[in-house]
Amino acid sequence: MKDDVFYMKLAIANAKAMKGQTSPNPLVGAVIVLRGEIVGIGAHLKAGEPHAEIHALQMAGEKAKGADMYVTLEPCTHQGKTGPCTQAIIKSGVKRVIIGTQDPNPLVAGKGMTMLKEAGLEVEEGICKQEADRLNLPFFHLIQSDLPYVILKSAISIDGKIATAYQESKWITGTEARTEVQLLRQEADAVITGVETIIQDDAGLIVKDSFITQPIRVILDSTLRIPLHAKCLTDHMAETIICTSRMYDQKKYDQLVQKGYEVFVTNGERRTDLQDVLHMLKKRSVMSVLVEAGGSVSASFLEASLVNEAVIYMAPLLIGGKDAPTMFEGKGIKKLKEAIRPADIDYSMVGKDLKMTMRFQ
Repeated sequence: MKDDVFYMKLAIANAKAMKGQTSPNPLVGAVIVLRGEIVGIGAHLKAGEPHAEIHALQMAGEKAKGADMYVTLEPCTHQGKTGPCTQAIIKSGVKRVIIGTQDPNPLVAGKGMTMLKEAGLEVEEGICKQEADRLNLPFFHLIQSDLPYVILKSAISIDGKIATAYQESKWITGTEARTEVQLLRQEADAVITGVETIIQDDAGLIVKDSFITQPIRVILDSTLRIPLHAKCLTDHMAETIICTSRMYDQKKYDQLVQKGYEVFVTNGERRTDLQDVLHMLKKRSVMSVLVEAGGSVSASFLEASLVNEAVIYMAPLLIGGKDAPTMFEGKGIKKLKEAIRPADIDYSMVGKDLKMTMRFQ
C-alpha cells in the first residue's frame, strides 16, 4: 500500500505538470513498475495526442509484461481521436492496474475497470483518490453540469479592498502572488473581466512570456462602452469576445463588427447574461474559466452560484476608505445565515501574501 501511494503520487505529479495544455481532455499521468523498478512513465500532453497510458507503455516496451500500472484516471474504452487505452493495456501484458479515480465520462464510467477485470487483470481503484479528483475538477464539473468550471481570483488588502478610493490598484500583492496569477491564467481556457477593468486599467489579460495558446479573453460589457483602442482589442495577442446585453449601443456594435471584433449578444435585457456566456464558451470547448474582475462582476458570479472555486491573495496592508472598492459588492446579504460559505478551504503563504483557495459545492 505504501508503494502504491508513492507511485500514484508520482503519476499525479506528472499529470499536474501538463496543466493548461490538455483541455478539453483531462489531466492524466501513468507509471509502470516492474519488481520495484520504474520502467515506464507518461502523461497526456495535448488533446488528440496519445494518452498517458500509451506513452508509459511505449517507454516500458517488453518490460510492461507482468508489471503494475499506476494511472490517475480510469483508462478509456472508446475510440476517439486515439484508440482505447484498455485494449493497449491488456495487450501489453500488464498484470495489475491501480487507478486513482473513476472517469465520470458516460463513455467510460466504470467500463474501463470492468473490461480490465474481464481480461483477467487485477484492478484496484481509489489510491490517492482525493488528489486524483482535485486534479480534474474542471473536467468532472463540465461533464456533470454542462458548464465550464469557474475560478474567481482576487487580490485584496486585509480590510478587503481591491484598490484605493482613487482607483489605484497596482500593486496590492507582491511579485510572487502576481507570478502565480500568470500560472492561473495559463491553466484557464478563458479569462473573464468586466468593461470597467478595461476602461480603468486597459488590462491585456494575457499570459506573459508564454509560448502556449493564450486563453480566450471575454469582456462583459452590457452597453458596449469598451474603447475601440483598448489593448485587448488591438494587441492581437489572443482571441477576444465582447459579451453584451440586448441594451447594447447599436452604433458601437456596428463599429466593433466592422473592425472585425466578435460581439456576442446574450438574452439579458439590461445586463449581460452570465449563463449565456458560459454556455457559449462551453460550445467552444472551454473547460475552465478564470474571472479577474472588480467587485460588481465578482458579485454577479457569486450571487448566481456560478463560482466553483475562489483564489484570494490577501496582502499584509490596510487601505481603508468607505469609497474604496471591495472584491464582493452587489446587494449583499441581510442575515449571516445567508452568507456564502466554501465546502473546503486551503491556506498557504505566497511570499508575504496569504493565499486562500476556497471550493464551493
